[in-house]
Amino acid sequence: MAEPTYTRLTFDDLQGWRDDDHQAAFDVFTKTCRDLDAPEWAAVCDFADTNPAPRDFFEESFSPVLIEDGDAMLFTGYFEPELTGALKKDVAYRYPIYALPDDIISGKPYHTRRQIDEDRLLAGRGLELVWLADPVDAFFLQVQGSGRIRLPDGSMMRVGFAGKNGHPYSSIGKALVDRGVFEPHQVSAEVIRNWVSENHDEGRALLWENESYVFFREISEVPADEGPLGAMNRSITAGRSIAVDPAFVTLGAPVWIEKAGDPPMNRLMIAQDTGSAIKGAQRADIFYGTGDAAGQKAGNTKAGGRMVVLMPATMADRLTGKAN
Repeated sequence: MAEPTYTRLTFDDLQGWRDDDHQAAFDVFTKTCRDLDAPEWAAVCDFADTNPAPRDFFEESFSPVLIEDGDAMLFTGYFEPELTGALKKDVAYRYPIYALPDDIISGKPYHTRRQIDEDRLLAGRGLELVWLADPVDAFFLQVQGSGRIRLPDGSMMRVGFAGKNGHPYSSIGKALVDRGVFEPHQVSAEVIRNWVSENHDEGRALLWENESYVFFREISEVPADEGPLGAMNRSITAGRSIAVDPAFVTLGAPVWIEKAGDPPMNRLMIAQDTGSAIKGAQRADIFYGTGDAAGQKAGNTKAGGRMVVLMPATMADRLTGKAN
């Protein structure tokens, strides 16, 4: 990966900037503004507290900066799935979602996905949060990082990301392409799900190729009308929150996206989440919300374009070498 470059733009360079709903973006931004530590952000948050006109606020507080590292832009999508499950294992619900084990050491690889699933190395330790009916559901719940699970009594349990096993994420969609099973444009979450379900043992083995494993915690205290918790431990917002690579983008920063494809999307988003597969300066995962309809949109999102980070002026000066 090449060293990142920083190019300062103007708001007139942002396609569709004037037509966006800046109030919607402002409302999401202010949810996490005070979680940003740097002094530049404190001044921005103080200004936000005066309830300025939203578009004026962004234009007066920030400078648009295009960060590039040599890789083409890739937009994908994610969502919060709704599944059915049970708190106790039975004939229908046999596949566990685990809480974070207490013997994980930060920075040291833990058991692989295969060791956890097939060798059952965590069984009997009381780590099972909930049981699901389908191993593919369990896998994709980990890919999404959060979910709502309806229990037999009708109540809803909510789970969120608690930690990982320290192994790198690898794309099983890419593995299917490399094997010649599908062409790149054919791969989607639904296609992968169907292939794994139809191919049984070979399908389970494919899941194990992604050695990364996600552990969960119960977050049922998060109000039902709010989104799941993102990497900032705050609820994220459908259509306004994105997952980014924090090596390039400050969590909590506004990010202008220009997504190509059908439908295109020009919109001010807030970087409030991360993801194992979200690596690079021009890489973002759009949060679409909860349930099947959101999952359909997320699964169909794979597009180019560009994203531009809005930075406090002093930060933009430092990175671009320009003074106001």
